[in-house]
Order: sequence, then C-alpha cells, then structure tokens
Amino acid sequence: MTIEHGPALAAAAVVLRSRLGTQLPRIARLLEPRASWLQQRFLRFLRRSGYDARQCKALAAITPGALAPLLRRPHSRAWLEPVEYHARRLAKLNVPPERVLEALSEYDRLLAKRLEADQLKPDTELAWALDQLRLRVALALNDCYYRVREAEAAAYQELFRAELESGNFRDLVARLLDILRRSCQARVGAFFSLDAVGRRWRLEARAGIRLRAVAKALELPAPKRDQQRLSRPVCGLRTRRGSWPALDPAWRRYATCWSVPVLTGQGLAGVFQFAFPRPYEWLPRELELLMAAAERCWLAMEKARLLEHLAAREEQVRRLAEHMMEVEERERRRISAELHDEAGQSLLCVRLQLEMLERKLSESPAELRAGLVEARALTERTILEMRRLIADLSPALLEQFGLAAALKQLVARFRRICPTKVSLRLSRLNRLPGRLERLVYRLVQECLNNVARHSQARHVNLRVVVADKHLVVHVEDDGVGFDVKTALAKRDSFGLAGMRERVTWHGGRFHVESRPGRGCKIRIELPREIGPDPAAATGTRKRCYGQDTSAAGR
Repeated sequence: MTIEHGPALAAAAVVLRSRLGTQLPRIARLLEPRASWLQQRFLRFLRRSGYDARQCKALAAITPGALAPLLRRPHSRAWLEPVEYHARRLAKLNVPPERVLEALSEYDRLLAKRLEADQLKPDTELAWALDQLRLRVALALNDCYYRVREAEAAAYQELFRAELESGNFRDLVARLLDILRRSCQARVGAFFSLDAVGRRWRLEARAGIRLRAVAKALELPAPKRDQQRLSRPVCGLRTRRGSWPALDPAWRRYATCWSVPVLTGQGLAGVFQFAFPRPYEWLPRELELLMAAAERCWLAMEKARLLEHLAAREEQVRRLAEHMMEVEERERRRISAELHDEAGQSLLCVRLQLEMLERKLSESPAELRAGLVEARALTERTILEMRRLIADLSPALLEQFGLAAALKQLVARFRRICPTKVSLRLSRLNRLPGRLERLVYRLVQECLNNVARHSQARHVNLRVVVADKHLVVHVEDDGVGFDVKTALAKRDSFGLAGMRERVTWHGGRFHVESRPGRGCKIRIELPREIGPDPAAATGTRKRCYGQDTSAAGR
C-alpha cells in the first residue's frame, strides 16, 4: 500500500508546498506592520516566564513576525535557515521542545488578539497558510532537536569506541581530544595534564593542527593562581581582559578559548582546551556535554594508563622469570661440570685404585678379595648414578644434537627405570631456539617424572609436533588420574603449577584434563619464537657444552 500511494502522497506534498509558497507574501504583508508590537509583547511574556536573555532572543527569532521580511518572495525557503539555526541554539540552551511550542502558542494568541483589535479577519486561504507556517516551524524544531541529540549520542558513541579500540595511552588521548574538538566545532584542541606534585602542566595531545616538534614535549609552570582559575569551566574571549585561559602560547591568534577542567577526588588533574577563530560563547548543553565527556575521558585515560603500567609490570615479571630460569640453567651446568670435574674424576681414581689392588691381591684371602669387589661395584654404581644426575642437570645431547635426540634419550632412560610403556612420536624437529628446546625438554621431563611418581600408568603417549608458528606437546596416560582444581590449588606441590607458570611466562597455553580413574591429558602450546637466548651472548654455553660432552661420553 505504501508503494502504491507513494507517488500520490509526494505529488500532494508538492502541491501543498506550492500552495503555501504563493501565500508567503500575503503572510508577510499581514505581519510586518504588527511585528514590532508583537515582538515587544512576546518578549515581555518570555521574561515574565523566566527565560534568560539568550533564550528570549532565540525564541523571538523564530516567530512569524521575525520571519516576515524573509517571506516576501513567493516560494522562498530562506526563512527556514534562521529557524533551524535558532532551533539548534534552543536545544543547546536546554529549552525543552514543549516549552518552545507553548511560547509560540502565546505568540499566536497575541497575533489573534491584535488582528481582532484591528478588526481584521484573515480569509480561509490566509488562515490555512498561517497554520501551515506554524506546522513547518514545529517540524523544523523537532528535526533540529533530534539532530542535536543525535550528534551528542554519536559523540558519546565515538568516545566509547575510541576507549575500546585505542592501543595505548597516547593514542587514546589524541582520539578522545579530536572527538571532543569536532563535537564542539573548535578549530584546535589540546589536553594538558597536571603533574603529581601540581607544579607543571604537560601537553599530552593536540588536535586540529599538525604537531610541531617543540610542542610534543611542551611543559609549562602551573602556579596556584592558574590552577584555581582553571579548576572551573572558563569561556575566555580575547576582547575580555583577564579571561584568557589558554595554556598553549601559540593560541594568541584565536578569538575564543574554552577550558574544561578534569577533576578527581584529589583535585585538578588536567584541562581540555579548545580554541575558535571567532568570538563564540558556549551554550549550557555544550558545556554539560564537555564536562560529562571530560570526566568520562579521564576515567578512560586512567584505565589506559593503569593497563600500560600493568603490562609493563607483567613484562618485568616475565623477564625476571626468564632471567631466573636462565640462572637456573647456568647453575645446573655449573653443578654438573663440578660433579664431573671434581667428584666424578675422584671416583674414577678410586675405582682404578681398587682394580689395581684387586690384581695385586690375587693370592690374598677370599674375604679381602670379596670386600674389594664389593667396594669396586659400589663405586661403579655411584659413578653411574652421578652420570645420570649430570645428564639430568645439563643434557649434553640437547645442546649438541637438538631436541629430538634429547627426548629420545630421555624416553630411553625412563623405560629403563620405569615399567610404564612410552610411545614417542616426533614431527620433523629442526633446530629450534636454545631456550625453547630447553623449556620443552624440562616440561617433558617433569611430565615423565609425574607419571613415574604418581600416575601408576601402563601406557604413556608422548607427541611433540611443530605446527605453523607453534610447537605443541601432547602427553596422555591411562593412570589413576586426579582432580585438576585440587592439584593446581595445592600449596605444597609445584609440578603442574610450575609447568603452567613456565608456559605462561613464555606466551604459551597450558591445558590439563583429568579425572580420578580416567588418566590425564596435557596439551602445551608454545610460540616457536620466544626471544633471544641470553646464554648465547656469553661464553658460558660453549664452555658447558664441552664439559657436558665429556661427561656424556664416559
């Protein structure tokens, strides 16, 4: 039905507009002789009703009498421009639309009274035209109020979007400032923050002009007198002595400066400032928008600043954790080297001495020979155990041949000491960063140790896969299982929690799935690039490789 009658309605609207256009000069001739009297009476009514001077001026500018000079030409739409302009001002002056219509109704009552006094009754066509003019003014008012409110909502929406999308504090401040500048239609804008001790202003962002190098680090003294003055909203005009609030010295060429404070529980924290090339005093609605937006912007900026600080702290903690792990690895190498060079060599000498004594005592009593044999066997076992400890502390195979060879050796040793069957599957593991290889080796070592100590599993499936930019470790057993939350919450156990922390520190993901009686599944995903290897920059790594190689070769 809408499509069917659309052309007819459009044609009717054209006819009505044409009909009203022909009557505009008649309306002008009717109103012009009486416009002055009507305006005086109307302004008197407005002042009695409590409207201020700016509201009275805007309301008087949209009356039929004020529009009469623009109605002289038939079919002219020039009269709509002042209606729309002053309607927007009324919206920003916080005059409710219903009060505007009530005031215009009073003007119509005054006009009817004057026409009655002049014994003049408009004919049907002129009365219709007056009604149409009132209707057009009311529609223009409604449209302008809607546009003003829509622009305010759009500004708030942009502020919210900037808060969500900005990546850092500087970017957020610049975007928020530019949104507010465009909202109040200023030529330029700036945000100054007050330092913690309240002694200096610092320029955080500018909008509307290109930043000069000197302005990026602009800092100005902040005397108490200026802080007190800028702790409240200031609309400064260049022509008004002592009212200029602009902190940026480059703004002397502008005519108007708005300054909006950012207040916190501790006092003044900063100011948003906007400059205009012409005298332009703000309206109540504009000031309310700026004050509310400034408070919202400050909260968003504080949130962004805290998030940056938090990210910096997390980065410090991560680097510290990496450093501690590197220190731990170096200490492992040092201990293994000392065990090999000192205790290991001494035990080898003891074994050789025992062998020599055993040969020399070929004709001695059997008891003495048996004691020497037992001492030599004990020394042999001690040497083997020490070699195992050295290999666990600093696996030479990992440093020489890479992760795949080290994992195969680790699984082979596990099979010798534990009855659990282990299935090992490896993708093509080319040489990876040293820190990543050591991390994966330690994680797999911890998983196998947990299996040996706690799981009572019969089978373990171990897979290490390189996929895209990640290395993935899967460990699955058919053991007794456990409650994951309880295990991670234990204060006296650091196995799973330590693994999770290590993985998290290196930007990976750690997932464990288990239930009592259902075994355990662990999935570890690590980025293939986890940063440079600090040990590679020193001679420690090379020296320890040589020591580990000799230890493993014995």
